Amino acid sequence: FEKDGRTFTGCSIEAMAATLEGLGVNAIGINCSLGPKEIMPLAKRLSEATDIPTFFKPNAGLPDPATREYDISAEEFAETMKEYVALGPMFLGGCCGTDPDFIRGLRKIADESGAVSCGEKKERTARICSATKVVEFDHTVVCGERLNPTGKKRLKQALLDGDMNYVLKQAIAQDEQGAEMLDINVGVPGIDEAEVLPKVIKAVQTVTNLPLQIDSSNAEAVEAALRVYNGKAIINSVNGEKASMEKILPLAKKYGACVIGLTLDEDGIPESTEKRIEVAEKILDEAERIGLPREDVIIDCLTLTASAQQAGVRQTLDAIRTVKERFGNKTTLGVSNISFGLPSRPLVNKTFLVMALECGLDMPIIDPGNDEMMAAVATFEMLVGRDKNAVRYIEKYADYQVGRTSTAQTAGSSDDKTEADKGSVFYTIEKGLEEETAAATKELLKEHDELEIVNDYLIPALDKIGKGFETGKIFLPQMIQAATAAQAGFEVIKDSMRASGGKQISLGKVVIATVKGDVHDIGKNIVKVIMENYGFEMIDLGKDVPPETVVEAVRKHDAQIVGLSALMTTTLPSMEETIRQVKAERPEVKILAGGAVLTEDYAAKIGADYYCKDAMKAVEAAKDAIGAA
Repeated sequence: FEKDGRTFTGCSIEAMAATLEGLGVNAIGINCSLGPKEIMPLAKRLSEATDIPTFFKPNAGLPDPATREYDISAEEFAETMKEYVALGPMFLGGCCGTDPDFIRGLRKIADESGAVSCGEKKERTARICSATKVVEFDHTVVCGERLNPTGKKRLKQALLDGDMNYVLKQAIAQDEQGAEMLDINVGVPGIDEAEVLPKVIKAVQTVTNLPLQIDSSNAEAVEAALRVYNGKAIINSVNGEKASMEKILPLAKKYGACVIGLTLDEDGIPESTEKRIEVAEKILDEAERIGLPREDVIIDCLTLTASAQQAGVRQTLDAIRTVKERFGNKTTLGVSNISFGLPSRPLVNKTFLVMALECGLDMPIIDPGNDEMMAAVATFEMLVGRDKNAVRYIEKYADYQVGRTSTAQTAGSSDDKTEADKGSVFYTIEKGLEEETAAATKELLKEHDELEIVNDYLIPALDKIGKGFETGKIFLPQMIQAATAAQAGFEVIKDSMRASGGKQISLGKVVIATVKGDVHDIGKNIVKVIMENYGFEMIDLGKDVPPETVVEAVRKHDAQIVGLSALMTTTLPSMEETIRQVKAERPEVKILAGGAVLTEDYAAKIGADYYCKDAMKAVEAAKDAIGAA
């Protein structure tokens, strides 16, 4: 879906609901080219994910591509729609294939079941999301701090050099170490934040599904980042100054984001607890005035350094407790600030973290690579009963050895280190790391020949990603990023074979096109990218392609496979005619057909050799076709 120039793709239902909730929509409608039975699982998940009023408008079943007729009657439609009434929608309706008899049937079941209402409104709490992951603030949420260049020379240099690979490694490492969201800050002298911040946001979203915190005092940079962020982000931050509230709060409202409210204003950080509470209340009142839900403001009571302002430690803790008691809002702190200028900083950080959690801290911003800090969070969650039956604690620490060395940097150090060696090509492809995949492939060339690497490493790694996609464990953006990383490995193989005079690797030539009369090419483009990175040579003819053009391309390139796509039922005759002409010219060529309106039976009926419902099925079909050729 699209909102304010942002396009969201590959979203989970839960993430979509959280994002729309943040944007302040009044209702959510499901209107798609599927019947009531097919969209019922979707409808149930949406109803569970949000209390925003919903309306459901399915087709009259599924269309037959040959007859263009739909497969259920008005009576069957009404009977199936009875189940929807229990979900408490605002509206029910009918889409393609329905007629007045269908709508009369809906009217009858609505009258018989009583008023169709939205049900009771649930208590709303802060939550954020990426395109595919929702994080509820019903437990301690760890925000990873290592993508903030303050005190990190290596990250500063990477941002100045445009070394996105280093940035992505840090994001992946924090994800694996247990962070539930990541702080993104590019505030380095000499950098154009409005240009660099959205680039980093887009890049990080390709390798992790964690929600992101957009950390900048530059309102222009914040908005540029929000426009490319898929989901409901957190803005870090707004404070009690009038100018800050006028710039930042409207952005949070416009883009449906949460925002961190710093308890400082024109007079600086208040010395007393009550003054900090007054600033917090001022921010909350202004947020509510412009229509931003109060619960979407997360209060930062500010961590002062114990070495210089020892009395301020207790004020911070008291302020957290008061915010929770008086307003009920979620709270956050940059924990490691407490230990600046003191020896053995990790000891101070850990103790202060536990004290703050007991006072009501919800979102500590810490280094997830610090084992002791993460252990403190996990132990706290177990002891206060949020980790029921200590399930997560036992799972993580059953084999834990007290006193072991942390696998990553300790808080407050001046540089970054990632976990142990992650050089496996399977790992680098899964994480979408292009440079690392190229490096891992070069290492493999020291002991394996080119074809062995392709068949035993690169292709199996992509197959693993494909299985994750088919089972819903990963989503389209991650699959494309993994395929792009694999392409870096293929390029190394090609260079090696070129240097040695060997035959270039190509699994086969594929002509791909959207058929005549159809201008939809998103699905076709995705198939092209994935197949290309499996080693197929793709000849892309674009969209609205006449049959004769496809035939000519097959002849010119001596292609073994043709891939055809159609989204509209009206263009299926064009697909059939294209298949007829290709088979007449080159009967041995295998035809792959796909598109939203196509069915397996209809694909076979019009002469296609394979029906491909998605990109991974296209790859499987193409590999089978090459083997059969």
